[in-house]
Amino acid sequence: MSGENATKKPETEDDEVQASAAPLLDHLVELRQRLIVSVCALAVAFVICFIFSIPLYEFLVIPFERAVTEAGVEPTLYFAPLEFFFTRVRLSALGAIALAFPIVAYEIYKFIAPGLYRRERRAALPFLAAMPVLFTTGAALVYFVLMPFVMRFAVGMERDAGTGTGVSIELLTRVGDYLSLMTTLIMAFGFAFQLPVFFTLLASAGLITSKFLTKNRRVAIVVIFVMAAFLTPPDPFSQLVLGLSIIALYEASVISVRLAEKRVKKAAEEAAAETG
Repeated sequence: MSGENATKKPETEDDEVQASAAPLLDHLVELRQRLIVSVCALAVAFVICFIFSIPLYEFLVIPFERAVTEAGVEPTLYFAPLEFFFTRVRLSALGAIALAFPIVAYEIYKFIAPGLYRRERRAALPFLAAMPVLFTTGAALVYFVLMPFVMRFAVGMERDAGTGTGVSIELLTRVGDYLSLMTTLIMAFGFAFQLPVFFTLLASAGLITSKFLTKNRRVAIVVIFVMAAFLTPPDPFSQLVLGLSIIALYEASVISVRLAEKRVKKAAEEAAAETG
C-alpha cells in the first residue's frame, strides 16, 4: 500500500499545484539560476551580434541605399566621432535581445510552469512559439514596406537652388538617426504584433473577455491611432500602416480570445466532471 501511495499521481488540478509547491528559499535559488542563464545568454548574444554588427548594419541600410539611388543621389551616411561605434553597440544590444529571446522566454516559462495547471502549461507553449514569429512579421513589414516608403518620402523633400528659392535643401542622414528610426519602427511593429498573444493570455487568466473587447472597439481605435502617431515618424503613411495593422491585430485578438474562452470553459467542465 505504501508503494502505491508513493507512486500515486495527483487526482485534481489543485493537488497537482500543491505537489509542485516548494519552500520560498528554493524558489529564490531557482530564480537566481534562471537569471544567471538569461544574463549569460544575453551576454553571449551581444558578443556575437557585435562581431557581426557591421554586416547587420549594412543589411539595415539597404532600404536607404535603394531609395536614395532611385532618386539619383549618391547614398551617404554621416557620423560624428564615436557615433558609429556607439551605433554598433546599440545595434548589438537590440540584436542580443532578439537573439536571446527564445532562451530568456524558456527560462521564464520554466520558472512559472510549476505554479500552473497542466492544461495551462500546454496552452502557454504555442504562445511562446508564436511570439518570435509575430515579431519577425512586424519587423519584415517595416523593412520591406515602411522604411522604403519613408526614405523615398524623405528624399522627395530635397530641393535644388532655383526651384522657388535660391537655397537648396539636401538630405543629410546621420548613422545614429537612421538606426534610431529603423529600430523604433521595428520595435513598434514587433511589439504591436504581440497583441493577439497578450490579449489571449489575459483571457486565459480570466482578466478580459471578448465582449469587453467588442464593446470598447471604438475607444481602442482612437487609442491605437494616437499611439501610432507617437511611435512613428511624422508622416501619414507610416502612422496609417501601423494604425491599420494594430486594428487588424485587435480584430484577430477578439477571435483568439473567443477561442480561448471556449477552451477555458471546456477545461473547467472537464475538471468539474472529474471532481464530481
